[in-house]
Amino acid sequence: RWIKFEEKVEDGGERWSTPHVPALSLHSLFQLRTCLQNGAMLLDLDATSFKEIIDKALSGQPEEAELQPALRERLAALLLLQPQHQPTKSLLQLLAELGLSLCRGRKASCPIRHAPTASSPGQSEPRTQLSKTPLKEQLRNRFKKKVPPGAEAAHIAVGEVEFLEKPLAAFIRLRRGVSLGSLAEVSLPSRFLFILLGPPKVKAYHEVGRAMATLLADELFQRVARQAEHREDLIAGIEAFLDELIVLPPGKWDPSARIPPPSHLPSPRRRTAVHPLDQQPHGNGDMTAAGDRASPGHPASGEELERTGRLFGGLLRDIRRKAVWYGSDFSDALHPQCLSAVLYIYLATVTNAITFGGMLGDATANMQGVLESFLGTAFAGFVFCLFSGQPLTILSSTGPVLIFERLLFSFSQDHSLDYLEFRLWIGLWVAFFGVVLVATEASHLVRYFTRFTEEGFCALISLIFIYDSLKKMLSLADAFPINWQYRLDNVTSYSCTCNLRRLFNAILTCLTTLHCPPLPSIQSAHLFLPSGTALEPGRAPPTTLARLSRTQCLDQGGHLLGTSCQYVPDVTLISFLLFGGTFLFCIALKRFRSSRYFPVGVRKLVSDFAVILAILASCAVDAVLGLETPKLLVPSELKPTNPARGWVVFPFGANPWWVCLVSVVPAVLVTILIFMDQQITAVILNRREYKLQKGAGFHLDLLCVSLLMVITSVTGLPWYVSATVISLAHLESLRKESATSAPGEHPEFLGIREQRLTGLAVFILMGVSVFMAPVLKHIPMPVLYGVFLHMGVTALNSIQLTDRARLLLMPAKHQPDLAYLRHVPLRRVHLFTVIQLLCLALLWVLKSTVAAIIFPVMV
Repeated sequence: RWIKFEEKVEDGGERWSTPHVPALSLHSLFQLRTCLQNGAMLLDLDATSFKEIIDKALSGQPEEAELQPALRERLAALLLLQPQHQPTKSLLQLLAELGLSLCRGRKASCPIRHAPTASSPGQSEPRTQLSKTPLKEQLRNRFKKKVPPGAEAAHIAVGEVEFLEKPLAAFIRLRRGVSLGSLAEVSLPSRFLFILLGPPKVKAYHEVGRAMATLLADELFQRVARQAEHREDLIAGIEAFLDELIVLPPGKWDPSARIPPPSHLPSPRRRTAVHPLDQQPHGNGDMTAAGDRASPGHPASGEELERTGRLFGGLLRDIRRKAVWYGSDFSDALHPQCLSAVLYIYLATVTNAITFGGMLGDATANMQGVLESFLGTAFAGFVFCLFSGQPLTILSSTGPVLIFERLLFSFSQDHSLDYLEFRLWIGLWVAFFGVVLVATEASHLVRYFTRFTEEGFCALISLIFIYDSLKKMLSLADAFPINWQYRLDNVTSYSCTCNLRRLFNAILTCLTTLHCPPLPSIQSAHLFLPSGTALEPGRAPPTTLARLSRTQCLDQGGHLLGTSCQYVPDVTLISFLLFGGTFLFCIALKRFRSSRYFPVGVRKLVSDFAVILAILASCAVDAVLGLETPKLLVPSELKPTNPARGWVVFPFGANPWWVCLVSVVPAVLVTILIFMDQQITAVILNRREYKLQKGAGFHLDLLCVSLLMVITSVTGLPWYVSATVISLAHLESLRKESATSAPGEHPEFLGIREQRLTGLAVFILMGVSVFMAPVLKHIPMPVLYGVFLHMGVTALNSIQLTDRARLLLMPAKHQPDLAYLRHVPLRRVHLFTVIQLLCLALLWVLKSTVAAIIFPVMV
């Protein structure tokens, strides 16, 4: 059988082979051409049953091959017999049949009604006539799930007939697809039929039938066969097929070997091009152009980025474009895949908010902390997803914004200015400049962003994610040091006691001088002294207190004494195991979609929930071991991190009046930062390769970010802009693929599930995270750092720069067959890659200094 590739019934008739590319002999194609030239051909035949088709095909033979009435009846009776199909059986059916066969083999008390009727050797089972209606086996056949919607069946009947003296061939095309009863393996309308019968002395019938099936499975020949008006049109179609044929010399390959299907097939349009891709000149082509042919990366430069010449013209066009899809932005989210995306992005966003909140707290003396980061992320993200032009974008604090906050706080402290009020005026000016950029349609400059810029920015942000996750893990070695000095043989010498000598010295001073200094209170602790022992001057007091924990000892003013006091379990080791295990789980489960195990539905479900399953598995391992790994700590109270500030920042009162004017200077820098960061991320998310159908909204997105600057500045919350890596992870978690694919064919990427509900749900969960602290505290931070590493690596692997960087380490003979390598000299590819890597290194150095605030401009 064929859908796109050939499948054969293996020896024994038990199972279908793996799909493979059919290998045909050249002689079989020549014989097929001869059959079509000399045999009967019925085009646009009006028939409603298989019997009617056979009668017309047998009576329509050429005069030199006209059949006698008796012979015609014998052939019709033969062709109208019910064909034997090889059904696709489930595992349960195979096990049931195995049990029945074992039962029959032992001839033990097996019910006779379950055993099939046996036939003696040499006798064939009686075959029934073809049914005019589909059988129950056809309707229940699970193989129909593999057939694309709208497909039609073609039937090929070839074989040897003893009572024929010369071959008989017929090609039939029906005017419309007709269901031919129980003829096909699954119930499908039929359009084409090919019959080739002949005497046993000729043995090539089977190969000619394979050649016909291969032709009818070819999209270009299908087009010719559907439009053909005469015999010569079909012959021309075979000639065109032969023109594309590639002959493998005998002796240089194994004809019995099955060629596996390729991962990508050339499109019919590319095959019919006058100048195919392989025949284009291999000169000093343009590197970027070749890269774009291989993987179109730039957004469609259509109306989205065209200037209208009117104030807010681009914004109004964005609103009109997105308003049409607003209702479907919610209905399209009703899919289980969206639940997986919500949980995945929520945990990533929570981790990011805690990380940046902690760093903001350190940089601003807790004027902005973890709680402000949570509330700001929830509010800004929710509003953006509700009104933005590209709701798949995830807002977050970014590195350049963090560096600007640190510099601004230091400047305010050095010049005795109120930090939050100064920041408020900067935010207001940034919002004003953002509205001006929207009004003047400055986003049209996005069309000038090249692949060089996009890849450099995406690579930098991805590397920052990877670096930060590894840095966080390495910092655990300081909090939970690895016990390098521990020796199992010295375990008897390890001890740790609570020393309270300072407490007893204070008591002796009180008894001898009658001057009692403030004594530390001892709660829930008992002092154990030998009976009859009195504290006397000059005698060393007892220095240990029994049954005190480490925390209680330190709280009572004592200190720990002993060789094992610094001992902690290997928390760092298990943390790294959780970190690496989560990362590897995510990778393995994401690739499970293309695995050979389990049905397609199970593989797809596991792949969609890969990150969630990896997090749950790692949390289960951590819970079973019970070690005190660092956990996710979420604020549990709704109050400012710094008690000295409130929830509203007033514009006047703490700073001189001229601060509102001076704020214009840093506001210009922040505006450039916000514009570049936002729009480069928008360009990456709206690439043509993601097949987004609802369009972008560059002007509307920038307006939303600008207006949110006003609210976050007034409330003293962090500033937010599009987060590249998390947004890319959001897109990847919402990939749509074809539900049906032919055996051997890879699922087709259909695009992204574009909707608003996943983003809204993520930020709603962010807002209620304060009340979910008892649940979230069981998630180890190393597990979330592993998710961060997975997001960074996935985003880094999605750009062409990574592929070209690998080429630098590969000998030429081992390099993959990439499209741009066929048209661009290798030295030029390497030069382009090296320049990109040098610029990336410069950006990394710039990011690590105080000048990091201008790095988007440098990009």
